[in-house]
Amino acid sequence: MEQSLSSLHPNPGWATTERTTNISSVAANSCATESGATDTSATDMVGKHCILELYDCDPSKLDDETFLRDTITTAAQRAGATLLNLITHRFEPQGVTGLALLAESHISIHTWPENGYAAVDVFTCGDHTMPEKACEVLSEELSAGRHALRSFLRETPAALGTTERMPAIPIAA
Repeated sequence: MEQSLSSLHPNPGWATTERTTNISSVAANSCATESGATDTSATDMVGKHCILELYDCDPSKLDDETFLRDTITTAAQRAGATLLNLITHRFEPQGVTGLALLAESHISIHTWPENGYAAVDVFTCGDHTMPEKACEVLSEELSAGRHALRSFLRETPAALGTTERMPAIPIAA
C-alpha cells in the first residue's frame, strides 16, 4: 500500500486494521485474515518499517554531510526514537550514506545528488515510536518534489513468543 505522508495515522499504536498481500498496516497484537476476521493470536507486532523514496530533492542538501547528520538527528527525535550513534560518509565526487543506530532499531539514507534522489529506510520497534514522522522530516528537509512511502509491520509469529528457543550450538558452561 503506497501512502502519502499526510495520510498516515498519527497514533503510534497504528489502530487501523487493513492488510494487503505484501504490505500491511495492522493493529498491534492483531492480524487481519484473508476473510477479514481479526485473529489476535496469529502474530505480535515487533515494529514498523518504512521504505521512503525521495525524488527531485535539492542536490546541495543531498551532498551536505553535516546537514544530513542534523536532519537525521531531528528525524529520530521527531519519531520519538533514542539515537545511540550516527555514522555518515561522504563519497567523492558526490553522495552521502548515513546510518543512525537507534535504541529502537535504525534509520539509513543513501543519496544521489546528481539525480536528486535519496533512498531512506526507517525501522522502529515498539509502539511508542512513529517512523512516519522521521520520513516526514526527511522529505521536508531535503525539499523532495515527490516521494513514495511504503510501510509495513514487522510481525513475529506467536509460536516464537511462546516457545523456549535454544541455540543451534550448545553454549559451553
